[in-house]
Amino acid sequence: MPTSMAKKQLLVFLVFLSSLTATVVFAQEFSSTNFVASNPVVTMGGGKSTSTNFQLFSGAGQVIIGESSSSAFASHAGFFYFPFVSTPVISATASDAQVSLTWSSAVGELGFNVNSYSVGQSTNSGGPYSFTNVGNVLASTRTGLTNGTTYYFVVRALDFLGDPVVTSTQTSATPAAAPAGGGGGGGGGGGGGGGGGTPGPVPVQTTVIFSGRAYPKSTVTLLKDAQIAAATTAGADAKFQISLSSISAGNYIFSLYSEDSKGNRSSLLSFPVSITTGAITNVSGIFLAPTIDVDKSEVKRGDNIAIFGQSAPSSDIIIQVNSENEIFAKTNTDASGAYLYNLDTSPLDLGSHLAKSKSAISGEISSYSKSVGFSVGTKSITKSPVEKEIKNDVNGDGKVNLIDFSILAYWYKRPLSETAKNTVDLNKDGKVDLIDFSMMAYYWTG
Repeated sequence: MPTSMAKKQLLVFLVFLSSLTATVVFAQEFSSTNFVASNPVVTMGGGKSTSTNFQLFSGAGQVIIGESSSSAFASHAGFFYFPFVSTPVISATASDAQVSLTWSSAVGELGFNVNSYSVGQSTNSGGPYSFTNVGNVLASTRTGLTNGTTYYFVVRALDFLGDPVVTSTQTSATPAAAPAGGGGGGGGGGGGGGGGGTPGPVPVQTTVIFSGRAYPKSTVTLLKDAQIAAATTAGADAKFQISLSSISAGNYIFSLYSEDSKGNRSSLLSFPVSITTGAITNVSGIFLAPTIDVDKSEVKRGDNIAIFGQSAPSSDIIIQVNSENEIFAKTNTDASGAYLYNLDTSPLDLGSHLAKSKSAISGEISSYSKSVGFSVGTKSITKSPVEKEIKNDVNGDGKVNLIDFSILAYWYKRPLSETAKNTVDLNKDGKVDLIDFSMMAYYWTG
């Protein structure tokens, strides 16, 4: 029988020996009344850690961003490879020692929800920014600012853990004291000149400046409360700017759209803006969704279908095909902003499908485009060019013009008859409001 001292020495020797050999360490076993998980492997979420005594292997999931491949497969993973949240459109209006910020919702897809927003502020263009969590709101007023100093702002959308998932483009504003009248007159007596008062600041014309991205050389149309307010032509880089002056103070719904080189119109991008008298409001981060179309109305299962459209040059295009199992694909635009993706329909079920796309460039992410439909069947049928459907033609004369507008205006905020519900309630929500006017303006023919 070994002595107690010998047992202790043997135990120490075994512990020392085990430290020289790398072993796989498993997590604690856990169970419930329905299942038992035995020896689950500990993972950290990407990568491989080693030391002289152990190795820790882990799996790659949504936290890993990038692309890996071999001769047999390719793996594309990560939030920024297939972004699910659109970039907010942000506006900034300066006043006395403060700047009022508003922004559009960062729209999530596939069940991804934005939980709150934080506002970044800096006196240097490009930052660094000091961030403040403002909660799940779409407006914030930054106070205690210095008049005459230009401030730069960005807005971050945060997930439920408080981590940023998308950041707006930068906007700026310069606070200034309210314009004051000149000094009093010095009149009387022999009629001398005016008094010696110091003139106040020159009043600023009320102006809203819109800037963003559309398609190269495309016409960008701006709507104010569903009426066309201005238009401009985007540059070769797809960037545009529209300045709207002599506008009354108040709250407005602004919308923008554009058409690509093939005449396909973008989806309508709408957002609220509050206008202050005598102030310049900068609205930045506008990124119109791509256009989208397909080359076949029906495709034989296993054949390719071409999905194409236009966006900003050199941008990433994410294509989503709605099927029983949603399919995602990625391609890029060329120097003209055009993109083309040949989709293999082998994985798709027979029947009808919808495809839509979104664009990403330099950290900006657009909303999704309109959806385009096609069917998977036993033969391929080329999509024939047809005359565009004239939607929202209330009186059926083949045009959308002031006559239709007048009919819509009559029913504005009035109880709708059954006939009116089928003709003037354009979005089928049981009433005629600014949304219906925006839809009519979108299809305006004049």
